[in-house]
Amino acid sequence: MDLYLDIYMSAFVHLVEYNNTMWRTALAVGVTSALWAAGKQGLKVFDILIPSLSGLQLASVAAGIYITTGGYYTLWLAYNTLPRDITAAWRYVQCHIKLKTASFRNTSIPKMFMENVRRNPNKVALIFEDQKWTFAQIDEYSNRVGNFMVEQGFKHGDVVALYMWNRPEYVCTWLGCAKVGVVPALINFNLLNDSLIHSIKVAHSKALICGWEVQEAVKDVQDQLALPIFVSGLGNEKPSLTGVKCLDSLLNQSNPTPPPQIDNVDIKDKLIYIYTSGTTGLPKAAVIKHSRYLFFCAAVHYMVGLSDDEVIYNPLPLYHTAGGMVGMGQVLLFNNTAVIRRKFSKSQYWIEAKKHGCTVGQYVGELCRYLLTNSPHPEEKQHKVKVMFGNGVRENIWEEFTTRFNIPLIAEFYGATEGIANLINMEGKHGACGFLSVLFPSAIPVYLVKIDEETGEPVRDKNGLCVVCKPGEQGELVGIIKKEHPFREFHGYADEAATKKKILRNVLKPGDTAFKSGDLLVQDKFGYLYFMDRTGDTFRWRGENVSTTEVEGVVLKATDHKDSVVYGVEVPGAEGRAGMAAIVDPEGEIDLEDFLKKIKKSVPPYAQPLFLRLLDHISVTGTFKLKKLELQKEGYNPNIIKDSLYFLDSKQGKYVPLDKDLFEKIKNCQVGL
Repeated sequence: MDLYLDIYMSAFVHLVEYNNTMWRTALAVGVTSALWAAGKQGLKVFDILIPSLSGLQLASVAAGIYITTGGYYTLWLAYNTLPRDITAAWRYVQCHIKLKTASFRNTSIPKMFMENVRRNPNKVALIFEDQKWTFAQIDEYSNRVGNFMVEQGFKHGDVVALYMWNRPEYVCTWLGCAKVGVVPALINFNLLNDSLIHSIKVAHSKALICGWEVQEAVKDVQDQLALPIFVSGLGNEKPSLTGVKCLDSLLNQSNPTPPPQIDNVDIKDKLIYIYTSGTTGLPKAAVIKHSRYLFFCAAVHYMVGLSDDEVIYNPLPLYHTAGGMVGMGQVLLFNNTAVIRRKFSKSQYWIEAKKHGCTVGQYVGELCRYLLTNSPHPEEKQHKVKVMFGNGVRENIWEEFTTRFNIPLIAEFYGATEGIANLINMEGKHGACGFLSVLFPSAIPVYLVKIDEETGEPVRDKNGLCVVCKPGEQGELVGIIKKEHPFREFHGYADEAATKKKILRNVLKPGDTAFKSGDLLVQDKFGYLYFMDRTGDTFRWRGENVSTTEVEGVVLKATDHKDSVVYGVEVPGAEGRAGMAAIVDPEGEIDLEDFLKKIKKSVPPYAQPLFLRLLDHISVTGTFKLKKLELQKEGYNPNIIKDSLYFLDSKQGKYVPLDKDLFEKIKNCQVGL
């Protein structure tokens, strides 16, 4: 009897604490269990009150308690969400089995790929500019890379920076490194100068492999790196860099058979570094272990319901989580075929998808908006794409996109590169980036916690714990950290200090820890979650995260250290926020042409300030921090701002005065953003 009462009370308290709509269910089940247990133990008090209850009678009692306490609301929730939860649970189990099996057998990512090679050596794995690479060709090239790395003296755990544009050799190179335990750091090919140097050094790279197309960017930083450099893709041409080696000719001499070191690679080892911009400024190298790579790829594969025969259109950067991990993982681990290209082209998306018979498409939010700006053409409805998955598409274009391009399902997912608070909208619910069960709220230990809008810190209750948001309340998404758990362990970054800043303590109970996503979301009554904004000093533009701290550093140098702040502002019709810099320049000393040259030299195009505000002063806090919240709220409206405003006109290639006429054009989406 005590056992049943303990189980009931534990469940009851838990449900009341996290979901007060469930207490009626707990009461009904609990009382029924207590009655049944009492009857089994022959307790006469129950026999007197409720003599000889049958199973049907017990059910009736439970139903009566349930209904009289208003349980119809929970029935209504179950009617709307239980089918979804059951489907998700089954797909989650499939993902879990995949990961558990690999963990039990200690099967690394390269070994999983080689199993696909064994089964389908001549199947096309990658299509690139009409080149077709089979699984066997990728395997051979990657074997040569792996053996070459060993010949050059690189050891298990050493890091090699990889900096090149999209092409099959990119995938083969990092896969070959992984076969011998060398960890490739996948660097954003848009990075220049300080950002590039930082990214190479923060991962403690011992060499750099770069593509022929980025040699000029490497030349600018070569003296500061002092690393061996190998140039890929030259063929028979000579590199423009001095003191480097041609990787192609060296690989031709390397052994094409599987390197024996592959047996020493563990599923818990580091596989790759993928860089992410956070609130600390410069890019952070997120640790991606073999197990995490598998989890991300398997989660999307099973939750979206993909088969092993999909042809995926993947025009995304291969240094990015979406393109290089989630997308490419469907090829390496699940035997799919992928179409890749050097850079995304909105005019070619549907043409190439139709040409290659693609059944799945990938996107980031901006990509979907770009496609809608195309003039209508036949191929946009003649393709075979049945599902598109990615992250960042806005609710206000969702229906227009699916209708115009005849897409049955958009599977929007949420998951930071390094994060453990992962969600997916497997049903195509408009605008949602995932869901959490309202009937079983602790099934996935991911929560929204209230955040102080001014400080950005979590709101705490009287016990010092975080306050969990109710439906309709905006909060930061956090995921509870569980060490040694295949899905819930936070592996952090190469920089230990950066890792500590992403950990939140004393969340639901004293001593527990959680991963801070840095994103604000809101949950509806059925558990669907909707992305609202990014917290701190990071915003998203052109499908990339932009760190205001990093851009502010460049602006300071370009203006001879004038007080300045950078923040994101909304632009009508555009996804995310565009960069805006407010700079103190009371004497009008800034040469905008020279300023732009300096910005372009050090900042990727997506991070360059689209708007400028030149003002007399910026208010500071008591701790001498520049205030930018009010500036951000004011935006770039010349009707309320008396300071000088400028807009970066891409056609003219310069900053032009932002007057009322230009402001109206921006409001009406007439400037080509």
